[in-house]
Amino acid sequence: MTIRNQRFSLLKQPIYSTLNQHLIDYPTPSNLSYWWGFGSLAGICLVIQIVTGVFLAMHHTPHVDLAFNSVEHIMRDVEGGWLLRYMHANGASMFLIVVHLHIFRGLYHASYSSPREFVRCLGVVIFLLMIVTAFIGYVPPWGQMSFWGATVITSLASAIPVVGDTIVTWLWGGFSVDNATLNRFFSLHHLLPLILVGASLLHLAALHQYGSNNPLGVHSEMDKIASYPYFYVKDLVGRVASAIFFSIWIFFVPNVLGHPDNYIPANPMPTPPHIVPEWYFLPIHAILRSIPDKAGGVAAIAPVFISLLALPFFKEMYVRSSSFRPIHQGIFWLLLADCLLLGWIGCQPVEAPFFTIGQIPSVFFFLFFAITPILGRVGRGIPKYNTDETHRTGSFSPFGHSHIMNRTISPFGHSHRRSFSSKAEGGESQHSYNPAYIDF
Repeated sequence: MTIRNQRFSLLKQPIYSTLNQHLIDYPTPSNLSYWWGFGSLAGICLVIQIVTGVFLAMHHTPHVDLAFNSVEHIMRDVEGGWLLRYMHANGASMFLIVVHLHIFRGLYHASYSSPREFVRCLGVVIFLLMIVTAFIGYVPPWGQMSFWGATVITSLASAIPVVGDTIVTWLWGGFSVDNATLNRFFSLHHLLPLILVGASLLHLAALHQYGSNNPLGVHSEMDKIASYPYFYVKDLVGRVASAIFFSIWIFFVPNVLGHPDNYIPANPMPTPPHIVPEWYFLPIHAILRSIPDKAGGVAAIAPVFISLLALPFFKEMYVRSSSFRPIHQGIFWLLLADCLLLGWIGCQPVEAPFFTIGQIPSVFFFLFFAITPILGRVGRGIPKYNTDETHRTGSFSPFGHSHIMNRTISPFGHSHRRSFSSKAEGGESQHSYNPAYIDF
């Protein structure tokens, strides 16, 4: 067998054909904007976190007497240790920033709508896992804020009736946050990223079953192109911009999000005057403390994630994208401002007037998820087009231009046609897929 035949034989193997189907020839809506690049960027952030975390774990000692000094050893004595630690510590925030943008983009364009309910559910699970992983990873440096943050957050479980105190004791591994707690959190911080990888792969597989949404919110099987090379180049713009932003962050202002008390070794005797969680937990913290009762505040955390999970299961909207829904568009921007306000309130002392001010945006946060399904049923629907008929005969698209579907030109300069299976309408059907088409 010649080398050329061996090469093509390898490419026909299941693993290569699967990678080609999902990474190279995957049919993608041609009108995706730069905002659709945050999903792949989040995957890159996850890889960076895992790689830097593995190298840091080689030098970290999970013991209450040695943990803080081992971090100092990494920063001062390990070759390139300072860079690894800054990349990992700030990479967690970068990861969460990217995922927050990804979530808000999905809310704006209603990407959670049918038939992508499972995609949304997996996304919320990933988001919850990320917050838990980031919180657990805040403990191993064993600074003052690491210790007291672990004490306060884990103590919230005591508000659970009957079994609350038992859960807290189990989390601590004793009757206070101590060496057993540090070892448990250190171990879980290695396990959860592996679960995150698995959940992310399921999230990607569920997305590729029905395809991506697009800025118009109009499903079309004909207006699609291959992912490679078009969107690889387009996503490269966002990745370069993110790399520049991240480089400036870790090289010039690496401690901008670090709490001053966390540069002091953990000491259970003096309590910090103002315990502030990390920025990604601030909106939830503001909602929690806006309710006077401890049990009620803890119970309010669950609806935050339940609201995100419930949106896809309401009746399908007439029009998805907020680009055509000015009322929903305005409410969306109010939600964004509301989350920023909650974040600011969450880092303020628990005193007047912040306690009262926090109750108003907390109510609006849940009100947004209550009225969004109602607004989705207001307005005229977009007419559905027979993509099979349009594809076969060629006709005017709903966007005002004509497609010649029987003659296509690939990015490599020759005419060809491809076909792919779609289950978007609830059944198995074959649609011809064109990498490019001629517009008039």
